Amino acid sequence: MLKEERGYIRSIDVADKLSVTKPSVSYATKRLRENGYISFDPAGMIVLEPTGLEIAQRMLERHRLLTELLINLGVSPETARDDACKIEHDLSVETFDAIRAHAQQYR
Repeated sequence: MLKEERGYIRSIDVADKLSVTKPSVSYATKRLRENGYISFDPAGMIVLEPTGLEIAQRMLERHRLLTELLINLGVSPETARDDACKIEHDLSVETFDAIRAHAQQYR
């Protein structure tokens, strides 16, 4: 989301967006870098590697679909976005696939 909004990703922006501390982001980015999901450009911006980009795209699809679903159920857009963030990480692939299939019937 940050990449789409700003064109770049900084650790401080991740911390602000997720309401976590900068050290928490530093710890997480270290692990993500060690696992090959991200790297840093010469300016210190976070760059998604192909495997990280694939995961990010999948999570963004979940976020958008869940937000849309919650709004269609009558939840306010702000609450729908917040709740989608909470749901998207814990939802099984099976359940998300069922939600996606159901949603496609109504588009």
